[in-house]
Amino acid sequence: MNLLRTGRMARLDRLAALLLLTAFALAGWKTFNRSPASTFAPATQQSASSAGVPGGAIKSPSPARPPLQLRGSNFRFDASFASAAPGQAVHAASLVELMDGRLRAVWFSGSREGASDVSIRSAVMDASSLHWSEETAIFDRKRIQQGLWRYVKKLGNPVIARAPDGSLILWMVNVSLGGWAGSAITWAKSLDEGVTWSDPRRLVTSPFLNISTLVKGAPIAYQDGQIGLPVYHEFVTKFAEVLRINLHGQVVDKVRIPGSGTSLQPVFLVSSPERAQIYMRSGKRTALMTSDTGDAGKSWSPTHATAWPNPDSALAGVVSQTGVQWLALNPAPKDRETLALLQSGAGQSFDGVQPWTVESSPTPQVRASLSAYERLLGDELKAHGASESQAKAYVDSAKRQLCGADACLQEFSYPYLLQSRDGYIHLVYTWHRTRIKHVRFDPLQPLPAAPAAVNHAAAPH
Repeated sequence: MNLLRTGRMARLDRLAALLLLTAFALAGWKTFNRSPASTFAPATQQSASSAGVPGGAIKSPSPARPPLQLRGSNFRFDASFASAAPGQAVHAASLVELMDGRLRAVWFSGSREGASDVSIRSAVMDASSLHWSEETAIFDRKRIQQGLWRYVKKLGNPVIARAPDGSLILWMVNVSLGGWAGSAITWAKSLDEGVTWSDPRRLVTSPFLNISTLVKGAPIAYQDGQIGLPVYHEFVTKFAEVLRINLHGQVVDKVRIPGSGTSLQPVFLVSSPERAQIYMRSGKRTALMTSDTGDAGKSWSPTHATAWPNPDSALAGVVSQTGVQWLALNPAPKDRETLALLQSGAGQSFDGVQPWTVESSPTPQVRASLSAYERLLGDELKAHGASESQAKAYVDSAKRQLCGADACLQEFSYPYLLQSRDGYIHLVYTWHRTRIKHVRFDPLQPLPAAPAAVNHAAAPH
């Protein structure tokens, strides 16, 4: 009997070894038999495609639009809140322009990040009035579980974009076991501009465990209609890579960014059919990291640090119709209390450029007292139409996440950038972990010349 059992175990071991060897052989065959990689779509098509109409033209901002709000002495923009659920913890917004010119934002919202009640929420902004609709839930943990036929512990970052066929695609991070290092990406498609969505499907990025893949940055387009999705890993070590996804939503290739260990949340800036840069968050709170390609992403240069610090915080990027590159980031070496924009020419470095502050703590690097924090947030919330009770619920949510016993951090984080077809650039970001804020600005507005040198060691402005 023992001999029979031993023989069965030996056969099972041989079968497992054969299956594992076959998997490695298939992975190797796939590596050495990649389909020819296409070049990047031109930067002008990148903007137009992500903005809503594949190949659609982007125009200069219309003077008939509402006047831009003056903020500071030089930089002008409009600001409003996209989310409207008092008391919730909200984070990680992204944007897409709809066919009729409206904007749809998505983000995750719940009692706290990683909680079982987190859902993916959405709202739509009217382009003429800049008014945001009531937010709605489009995916929750239960619906993802039913669609995937597997347990889902929590939901995370959503990224929404326009597919080459004109549909909308939503990629979402979800976890079944463990923390964010055990994440996978789920995706769904909408044929009616995000009103309804298909059943969620799992994005298969690996023939093995298919875990530890997360998404945050905007996708880019290839000339052949495929999509480049920048992703990152957090299991054992952190690194960035680019997935190439075909028209059926399947991963057909992936390229790791060399030397990107400890770097995550890559952001693409395409400057020509062959050339692009990637900028990344530093997982070690050191510097903004970067890599570049000259062969349409077939290979990337070793990751290296820029002159800009990075307090282990996400960034966003977009290339405008005129070829100007923009980054949105936290420019100080510590904390996320200042959010700024950087501007450079196509394919050029951002080192030494003048930052333009979008929002900042009145006293960067100095924590606000509880009373000052309550007053600061409450005044702005009520100025944007929140009632006394709503403002209190928002402030209480922010305090739960950002305050200690007697002092509070201020946070403006996780930006996302998009240029719409009317020429304006739109920025959404997390405001004190309690609301999603939307900013619209004219990228053609005149900006003062940058000084010869900028000290990046301290928070600019």
